Amino acid sequence: AGIFTRFNIVDPSCGPQLACMLLICCDSQNSGYMATMNAKGVPEDMKGKDKIIFGNIHQIYEWHRDYFLGELEKCVAEPERLAQLFIKHERRLHMYVVYCQNKPKSEHIVSEYIETYFEELKQQLGHRLQLNDLLIKPVQRIMKYQLLLKDFLKYYTKAGMDTEELEKAVEVMCFVPKRCNDMMNVGRLQGFEGKITAQGKLLQQDTFSVTEQDSSILSRAKERRVFLFEQLVIFSEPIDRKKGFSIPGYIFKNSIKISCLGLEACVDGDPNRFALTSRGADGSTVRFVLHSSLQDICKAWVSDVSQILETQRNFLNALQSPIEYQRRESKSNSLGRSMKPPLAAVAGLRPHSSASIDRHKLPSLRTCNTSLPSLYLPSKVPTDDHSQPEVREFNQGLTLSKDHVP
Repeated sequence: AGIFTRFNIVDPSCGPQLACMLLICCDSQNSGYMATMNAKGVPEDMKGKDKIIFGNIHQIYEWHRDYFLGELEKCVAEPERLAQLFIKHERRLHMYVVYCQNKPKSEHIVSEYIETYFEELKQQLGHRLQLNDLLIKPVQRIMKYQLLLKDFLKYYTKAGMDTEELEKAVEVMCFVPKRCNDMMNVGRLQGFEGKITAQGKLLQQDTFSVTEQDSSILSRAKERRVFLFEQLVIFSEPIDRKKGFSIPGYIFKNSIKISCLGLEACVDGDPNRFALTSRGADGSTVRFVLHSSLQDICKAWVSDVSQILETQRNFLNALQSPIEYQRRESKSNSLGRSMKPPLAAVAGLRPHSSASIDRHKLPSLRTCNTSLPSLYLPSKVPTDDHSQPEVREFNQGLTLSKDHVP
């Protein structure tokens, strides 16, 4: 019970912190922001935007009020129920991911009116906190659940108790916040004209120093936030906060379709550098050399890109020579060699390696991405002889639509 109270999940004196904060925003029985805006209306130029401001916060609030809080309270007397509670509701907890995906749009609208309309509402309601301080609470809450479970895991381990279910629960509550963080960053990407949701799952995102080489022209190194999706690699420029931008964001610069992607796992013998190449229809090649001060980041990227290329290559082989492909795979299985699992099955945990967790190293979870919470371990990749850069390309003149990716 002490651990629960410490995290303000069950506190008889004031109730659950999250429900209290959401109550201020949206409970219709109180004079919250949503209730007041619904009753009195919003300025003409804000009409249509008010729904974006709150996203699905009401859904999160109602679920906690009607179900999840009661289940957490039961765990005070029966702590062994806690792990299974989070495992069981992993899919439901993705409502936080939906909330975070909408958060950048919400932040933009709130920032437009924070010193005018919302300041007037704050004074009228007698609230100490501004609206944006309340809207960040669900994001903070999803991280606190992870801390709670890690504390339980630590004490279960010290007591010599079975920790299998708690390890699974920690894994769930490491994955969900990372997805939240990923979707908030993707939501801050500006200038991309395609449909971002059509690019498949986001597998990796990191900030690199990137040098671009087009033919013989070599650009100077530039800071780029790079997003690796199942269908596309996106390079973006971080918006400089020094220039007056209070909210972090990214401006789209260029991209590489996975069907045109090539990989050099090590550049000039430096394990902190790898290259992604883009081959055009005319045979020209653009080369992007990515550098990170952390070798683990490069290893994780090389591993994920390699898996994507191998999955795509296997799929192409199956399309072009289905009988031969089936015969070869059948022979491989008959010799006792299992097929390499598809990307979605790597580590048997999550659809991308950046969220995979090595259970042998729990509970000391760490990250190879300093811009993200301490959520995951990098993928393990074989140690190669880097004396010659390994070049892996996938381009056989066939463009795959998103419907064809396994």
